[in-house]
Amino acid sequence: MTQNTPVSLVLEIPAAPSKAAHQHFFARLAVETDVSDVMGDLQRGYDGFVLIDARSTQDFEECHIPGAINLPYRTITADTMKAFSQDKPLIIYCWSPACNAATKAAARLSALGFQVKEMLGGIEYWRREGGAVEGILKEGNVLVRAGSPT
Repeated sequence: MTQNTPVSLVLEIPAAPSKAAHQHFFARLAVETDVSDVMGDLQRGYDGFVLIDARSTQDFEECHIPGAINLPYRTITADTMKAFSQDKPLIIYCWSPACNAATKAAARLSALGFQVKEMLGGIEYWRREGGAVEGILKEGNVLVRAGSPT
């Protein structure tokens, strides 16, 4: 009689050694941040970064995080970035985890020499955590455009 030992789908590929895992996760933290940390810094008045909304101008005008600068990712070039200082890191966001406009913006900006971090979750998770928004189509913290993420 043979005993069947279950096979782990999780550990089919073994976990990385701790040093490799540390390097991986530390590298991720160097290029990513989350809504909670951005919100906390802004609430405390920290001004050591610039918040960038990488969505379209229309989306930005409808609803955005107060203090954010609209910089649609398709418009990012060396010429459009001349007015920006490279002294402060840029924190980039877009709609949600399903949107990659922030990733595209971060790739373009880092290629131009800017320090960047992507804010994971975008404005969707900002609003889920109760963050203030402003724009022409908002009531309180709720975007009122039909069909938009709320």
